[in-house]
Amino acid sequence: MIELKTESACSKTLLPLVVGGLTITCEDNMELMSRYPDNYFDLAIVDPPYGIGINVSMGRRKGDKKSKYHKFAGNDNETPTAEYFNELKRVSKNQIVWGGNYMIENLTPSPCWLMWDKGFSEDVTFAQFELAWTSFTSSAKKFDKHPSQQHRIHPTQKPTTLYKWILDKYAKQGDKILDTHLGSGSIAIACHDYKYELTACELDEEYFNKAKQRIINHVAQQSLF
Repeated sequence: MIELKTESACSKTLLPLVVGGLTITCEDNMELMSRYPDNYFDLAIVDPPYGIGINVSMGRRKGDKKSKYHKFAGNDNETPTAEYFNELKRVSKNQIVWGGNYMIENLTPSPCWLMWDKGFSEDVTFAQFELAWTSFTSSAKKFDKHPSQQHRIHPTQKPTTLYKWILDKYAKQGDKILDTHLGSGSIAIACHDYKYELTACELDEEYFNKAKQRIINHVAQQSLF
């Protein structure tokens, strides 16, 4: 059994990352949202803890004898509180919440669920797809994309292409985007490439630093072309 390590609170000396339209901070998401007026953000795209006790990154197949996966630096035993969702809905006009199927008590019925079909075979021990609740009233949609073999810095890291697909379908140029659980920073890379203004935060200092460096490296690489 892998023991979860205590969540690493951010040091007050950590500087935010401000580059292009991105503003990334290391802080509690309730503190971040408290600074903004009602409906300031056009769209919140968030991937909070699902409350299912994840302690390693996904990807194991049946029969694997040795774990190669990262510990989950945090607490995945509970979903966000009702206060979090109230604040999220206050500061954003629309919301997309990954893992919303685990948080029904704090969400309203929606016809527009998103499904990320990872394209794995049935010999994996984890879910073959993930669901996201949305506040939109359009029809449900599916994204088919096997996760790439990119370097993983977070156990629930999602591909940048998934966020680009979401932006293509549910955002328009000029929209202000919010992410309250930055994690690996994939959404930041997608927003940078598509020139969206993103405000995001990550509570865990280790993940914040890794995501920050990943974003810096990506921006520097893009500037070469």
